[in-house]
Amino acid sequence: MTRNVVILAAGKGTRMKSDTPKVLHEVAGKSMLAHVIDNSRAVDAERTVIVVGFGADSVINSLPEDMDTYVVQKEQLGTGHAVVETRGFLAQQDGETMVTYGDMPLITGDTLKELFAYHEAQDAKATVLTGIATNPHGYGRIIREDGAVTKIVEEKDATESEKAVHEVNTGIYVFDNRLLFEALEKLSPANAQGEYYLTDVIESFVKAGHRVAAMELANFDESLGVNDRAQLAVAERIMRARINHTHMLAGVTLIDPATTYIGTDVTIGADTVIEGGVTLAGHTTIGKHCHVTTGSRLVDATLHTSVIVRASTLEGAVMEANSDCGPYAHLRPGTILHEKAHVGNFVEVKNATLGDGTKAGHLTYIGDATVGKKVNFGAGTITVNYDGENKYRTEIDDFAFIGSGSRLIAPVVIGKNALTAAGSTITEDVPEDAMAIGRGRQVNKLGRAKGKPHYKGQ
Repeated sequence: MTRNVVILAAGKGTRMKSDTPKVLHEVAGKSMLAHVIDNSRAVDAERTVIVVGFGADSVINSLPEDMDTYVVQKEQLGTGHAVVETRGFLAQQDGETMVTYGDMPLITGDTLKELFAYHEAQDAKATVLTGIATNPHGYGRIIREDGAVTKIVEEKDATESEKAVHEVNTGIYVFDNRLLFEALEKLSPANAQGEYYLTDVIESFVKAGHRVAAMELANFDESLGVNDRAQLAVAERIMRARINHTHMLAGVTLIDPATTYIGTDVTIGADTVIEGGVTLAGHTTIGKHCHVTTGSRLVDATLHTSVIVRASTLEGAVMEANSDCGPYAHLRPGTILHEKAHVGNFVEVKNATLGDGTKAGHLTYIGDATVGKKVNFGAGTITVNYDGENKYRTEIDDFAFIGSGSRLIAPVVIGKNALTAAGSTITEDVPEDAMAIGRGRQVNKLGRAKGKPHYKGQ
């Protein structure tokens, strides 16, 4: 049977107190709407329609390329009205339609898939996703008879016996699509706000004698809707715990999961150790047997097998097998460390490739460079790659030795097995096996320091 999904993402989220549309606030490094879109893919819907409103341009621009079906709800007149706005895409369709929300990032794809399957197995015309709340205050209560839903009662309208019910409405539904739009056409705003609600559709289904089923959530946390920053923090905590738990079950050691922040698109191999106080974000990929220590931040980084990162920052960098960096290294976009390469403390590498076994131990900048294998950089070396207008490359061949304090003025080529003397400024190519010395001759001026403030005789 054909499946459709409607994602409601039009609200401003007044309680967020933000210029950013509520659904674009992030949980675990990804917008709430992006989480919902990704999870909704599990149901293999033929069509997904996103209802946007406040900050429509920003929300539309955030959508993935394959999610290009949306409508703009110019006035936010309730959930029923929002679904009515999709009629141009869905009203004439057969099949089933799920309605979910862009501010519910914790709902999993498995739950949404299960809800469709349950709806079909129950031969229902509508199915409500429900949960058992420890404290149901403020939620609409689910009233059943012989297992079927007879009504959803809001807190303010509930009797004392109805208030004692702990099964509550999450707001997510599956409907027979044609019956849904027939009911929506008859909907009226029977409330002080002049708004149209999907709960009224459920009531109309019951009155018409259509079977309304309810599927109970196994984990009530999934139903959390985010309306303010406090709830956003709760969603963040739950999502991160879920992500970390998944990695640990897959064979990753997290020394302190409570302080380890891993994004949803991160992959980590077995037997890797991640210490506390580490952030792994973006599309970071970490292989097996790696070790990332406290204070490290990796964004869109790739680590192959047996890599060590010590208290360092990586952005779009690649580290091949048995390479290591840090502490306090900064590997910027375009960096590739080949096997067994070493980048030490306070070394910055940008748009540069370091060959097998190359070492830059400390206090060095390597930018816009191609470096061969087993090259040694002395402390304080700089590839001078920028003249204020253009960037230039430095090329260093295998086995070269770059003396401490060298300044390599690009464009320049250092040949195989060449050597630059410590403190040299290199402005010309250095041939293979040559030693380059580019520094002024030392001159000692006798007695000239006497009487200066540092002079110990003063």
